Amino acid sequence: MPQTLVKNVDFFVAALSQTFVSALQLDPDGMYSQVGIGIVEKFAEDYVRLKRFDGSISHYDREITKFQHNKA
Repeated sequence: MPQTLVKNVDFFVAALSQTFVSALQLDPDGMYSQVGIGIVEKFAEDYVRLKRFDGSISHYDREITKFQHNKA
């Protein structure tokens, strides 16, 4: 079952454990779809920076993005 990351401590734990996190945003139909995946490299009150498999970096707004990772 996927765990949603909401609090700063959630992002901190994901960053320390090098867990891959999915970034999900609402599509025009009102359904969440994955817009990115990566390891939490940095987070702040308004954004999260994920480092992808290929080493590229993406920033996601915490207000419009839902972050999840699968519990092992």
